[in-house]
Amino acid sequence: MEQRPRGYDKVIGLLEKGATIPNPLSLDIGDEVDVTRIAGEGVTLYPGCRIYGAKTVISPGCSLGAEGPVTLDDCRLGPKVELKGGYFKQAVFLEKANMGLGAQVREGCLLEEEANGAHCVGLKQTILLPFVTLGSLINFCDCLMAGGTSRKDHSEVGSSYIHFNYTPDGDKTTASLFGDVPRGVMLDQPPIFLGGQGGAVGPVRVGYGTVVAAGSVLLHDVPEDGKLVAAVPPPGFKRDHRPHTYKNLTRVVRNNVIYLANLVALEEWYKKVREPFLARQDMGPLVYEGALEMLALAKEERAKRLTAMAGKVPDSTVPGRELRERVGEVCAVFHGELAVSDGAEFFEAFDPATTAATIGYIEAVQGFTPGLRALGVEWLQQIVDVLCEEADALLQSMDLFESKN
Repeated sequence: MEQRPRGYDKVIGLLEKGATIPNPLSLDIGDEVDVTRIAGEGVTLYPGCRIYGAKTVISPGCSLGAEGPVTLDDCRLGPKVELKGGYFKQAVFLEKANMGLGAQVREGCLLEEEANGAHCVGLKQTILLPFVTLGSLINFCDCLMAGGTSRKDHSEVGSSYIHFNYTPDGDKTTASLFGDVPRGVMLDQPPIFLGGQGGAVGPVRVGYGTVVAAGSVLLHDVPEDGKLVAAVPPPGFKRDHRPHTYKNLTRVVRNNVIYLANLVALEEWYKKVREPFLARQDMGPLVYEGALEMLALAKEERAKRLTAMAGKVPDSTVPGRELRERVGEVCAVFHGELAVSDGAEFFEAFDPATTAATIGYIEAVQGFTPGLRALGVEWLQQIVDVLCEEADALLQSMDLFESKN
């Protein structure tokens, strides 16, 4: 008797729904996969694809494996996503996001509309706002990047770029913020350019319109907008290594607090602005659910890493002792109720639930008036500022935001 491959009946079901599967017998679909969460219309599954995970969603128009086999595990894909080859696990891709051959996109990633990468890109705990483009041979884990106004005017990470996200002390309190959420979601900021054959040692913050020259390794924050940066390597030296000294403790904690606050702002944006747009898409509610899950995972990851570092910080200084004792309270700030404005002025002028069904999210945001954008930025920035102030109040010896930089 001829033995049918695993998932044979599910493959037949997808073909009956209209999916294009050039070589049906080459697919492997896990028993846990719910094919009602996979569209048929416009979906193309090329030979060698493996689809796993009970949470997996594949929306209409998606294409998997055009350049090489794809392994998809518990990912949620919005409309017209293209994953051309590689490994994708516990990540969410919104409309027209795409990745080239050899990609490895792992847990906690959220790629918004038309965010994309060329071949051999590695991501984990990474959030890319619309249009952000990554070149080839890139490792860009533990980052949030925004900037740009369209697919032709976008933030770019040059080929062979590395975000260094692991310290000699074994810490990963290194999440970097390229741009920010309050202004970035308005899709009106100048793009950020990170030149190829370079890198950034997290956690760093970089302002909009900033250009970092090719070959530079960014070691310091550039929070101002519109800067040209050429980071010269430090001169060679040799000295005794003293682990766990944390000389830049205040800066590291400050940048982690700012990153967490931006994640909360993005979470609020999804709940109050994005949800109606996603609800209109076929499979959209499932993708929306996945996006919120990724943001929750991002907050959990940052809190876990900050807590782990706090446990290694020497308590011989007041700031170190205070961080050890209060890190739990600091992390709780970003998981509680928001004691800030609900954005009433912004929503009086813009109610996403009443936007015409023919208008998509990108078109709607690009159509904001300058005044409406200003109200939205004010609302989201207030969320960031209030959360940072609450964390600052718990770590008084650090004076995290004394200089407001």
